Amino acid sequence: MKINVSEIFGSNVFNDGVMRARLPKAVYKDLKKTIEDGRELNPDIADVVANEMKEWAIEKGATHYTHWFQPMTGITAEKHDAFMYPTGDGKALNEFSGKELIKGESDASSFPSGGLRATFEARGYTTWDCTSPAFIKESPNAITLCIPTAFCSYTGEALDKKTPLLRSIQALDMQAIRFLRLFGNTTSKKVYPSVGAEQEYFLIDKEKYNKRKDLTFTGRTLFGAMPPKGQELDDHYFGTIHDRVAKYMEALNLELWKLGIAAKTQHNEAAPAQHELAPIHDKNNIAADHNQIIMEMMKTVADRQGLVCLLHEKPFAGINGSGKHDNWSMVTDDGINLLNPGKTPHQNTQFLLLLTLIMKAVDEHAGLLRASAACPGNDHRLGAAEAPPAIISIFLGEQLEDILEQLDTTGEATHFIKGSRLESGVDTLPNFRKDATDRNRTSPFAFTGNKFEFRMVGSSQSISDPNVVINTIVAEALCQACDELEKAENFDLAVHDMIKDIIAKHKRIVFSGNGYSDEWVEEAKRRGLPNLKNMVSAIPEMTRPESVALFEKHGVYTETELNSKAEVMYERYSKITNIEALAMIDMAKKQIVPAVIKYQTSLAQSINQIEAACPGMDTSVQKRLMNDIAANLAPLYEAMKKLEAEEKIASKIENAKEQANYFYDHVFQTMAEVRKPADALEMLVAKEDWPFPSYGDMLFDN
Repeated sequence: MKINVSEIFGSNVFNDGVMRARLPKAVYKDLKKTIEDGRELNPDIADVVANEMKEWAIEKGATHYTHWFQPMTGITAEKHDAFMYPTGDGKALNEFSGKELIKGESDASSFPSGGLRATFEARGYTTWDCTSPAFIKESPNAITLCIPTAFCSYTGEALDKKTPLLRSIQALDMQAIRFLRLFGNTTSKKVYPSVGAEQEYFLIDKEKYNKRKDLTFTGRTLFGAMPPKGQELDDHYFGTIHDRVAKYMEALNLELWKLGIAAKTQHNEAAPAQHELAPIHDKNNIAADHNQIIMEMMKTVADRQGLVCLLHEKPFAGINGSGKHDNWSMVTDDGINLLNPGKTPHQNTQFLLLLTLIMKAVDEHAGLLRASAACPGNDHRLGAAEAPPAIISIFLGEQLEDILEQLDTTGEATHFIKGSRLESGVDTLPNFRKDATDRNRTSPFAFTGNKFEFRMVGSSQSISDPNVVINTIVAEALCQACDELEKAENFDLAVHDMIKDIIAKHKRIVFSGNGYSDEWVEEAKRRGLPNLKNMVSAIPEMTRPESVALFEKHGVYTETELNSKAEVMYERYSKITNIEALAMIDMAKKQIVPAVIKYQTSLAQSINQIEAACPGMDTSVQKRLMNDIAANLAPLYEAMKKLEAEEKIASKIENAKEQANYFYDHVFQTMAEVRKPADALEMLVAKEDWPFPSYGDMLFDN
């Protein structure tokens, strides 16, 4: 199929070009001021915008619209309303008012609220986010106008991912402009975080997926013995993309391009059946919306092609899980990347101060940054020699580390390390200057040339949470610096002293070695860096007094909202772990144990029949196999009964934090006891008698 990208790109988006063409000039200018300058929306233009948006959507075939929002479930939500209004004479008109564009209503008590909304306190509001363009969602049975919105309670608290993100973007902009003015920049009017999220995922056959109750209930396999081949040959990463996967990627790109999402890079990842998609970076708010759309479209397109897209952080044990690398930088409205070191980084004072302020922010709020990437699936992945450890550190690279070392030891940076020429030794291959610094894939927060890459985020997570934290902690570091520098009598000297002081106090956060090693765990402990190994231990970082003060100072979260968020996170951990435990019990009790007993019976019958037909014939192999099965079946059954008991105890605990801790300390640990003998039994029972597809079936038979 021939695709003209320039024609289809953004064709289903009510973007700037569409608005400029369709809106009256005065209305367009007014709306652009709100979008670009952050001014309050003029309600007088809402009816005009709504009418043109409706007409455009109807021309695209839309019959309904929805306020598209992101509650604290981490996925998107939508309620579809028809444009149609009866006229009273048996006919109908298409109508869509400014009020319907700006405000919607939803049952807030039906979404996670962490106690902000009781069942009888149902009213919640959605409100139009004009900074993220409306778009058309197409499906075989419906075409819908989707309007990105924020979601809040009747009393004004944020109940979603978008509202805190927008607040954090605003906070960062405010402090970054102060920072730029100190360095004489009077032309840049706005600073926004630029973000690009690399999305990893697995693709498996839908027919096999439907035979696995663990995958359908939880998104990950709860049982499964390793196949003879995993990823040890490193032959899947960047390998040839198989035809079925290539067809899927082509269809996915088409859908994303129509939605204005610049899906740029696609490739096989390290594990079998694992892949990655990376878009071009965009403004933080739009990038977050786009990542939600990407995840939804990945699943939708896969379903149409007889595949299933798995976004769980660890769908298969024994091979790499999936993450989401969150690339973050700061860019001005006139195109200046503030994290670009320039040609002489050792002399770029503005860059060096910003760099060290980010060091300070990450060091002082490492626990908070760790908590922003906390989700149940990530507990299976972080620190498992496939993903960054749960310890936050920063990788700067040899060039920048050397400059900071010079400043720390002598107070002056006189030179910088340049990239040498790379020569292959082959005449026909071009020689070129390589980067001054290698990459470190084991680092959770790495500087990669002109941006930071936060590699701890889980593949299923919204990128809003980590970016809220990054934006806010950097805003605070900038604020503290500006407060001091704005009063300085000698600005240059004050900046120099500040950089040197920050390096001395916060260089412990910089680490360039192997983050996967046990030695780093011990070294991090000596440095006093937190090691929050699981979600339950990370959640309290959100509600520490220092965190509350930070977020309230910059208007990002209130204390009530933070307590609510923590409550939702505890509840989510407990509910997901409970579902996994119940699914494990169900599969063990109804599928694995009966299948093993049936196979045992067939072995016993085989022994009896052989010995009856041929007395004295050797049946020792069958008997040894029966003994091996018995040696694992009994422990499986006992562990299953133990898990049942632990799950019942956990389910009765009312306090959300105590319940989450019990689920982690007891239920989660017991699940490993159930899995071990079950996986051993899979290797003993004949393939045709095992009740569901194996890892080999799912990972290699597509």
